[in-house]
Amino acid sequence: MSFFWILWGFDAIISLVVLYFFFIGLADGSVSSFNMGIWMLLLLGLAVVMLGSLWLKSIEYMTLAKILLGILAIPGLLYLFFILFIMIGKPRWN
Repeated sequence: MSFFWILWGFDAIISLVVLYFFFIGLADGSVSSFNMGIWMLLLLGLAVVMLGSLWLKSIEYMTLAKILLGILAIPGLLYLFFILFIMIGKPRWN
């Protein structure tokens, strides 16, 4: 049961990062009516993952809840590894 909460916490951090960029974009004008639909779909997808996993957990479908959380956690983890590789390895891009 703790693996569910680890995944959920990691996904919550990812969701907070997306919300941060959304509100910063609203403040500086880069989120406008032109791309608001894309942002709304992105935020809706995050809400479906976060709330859907809690709902699946509440009705005792833990495996499906973990799979749903993995949809967001796996790409986030791969990106985290990429950033760590860039910071530690200091590769040459030329």
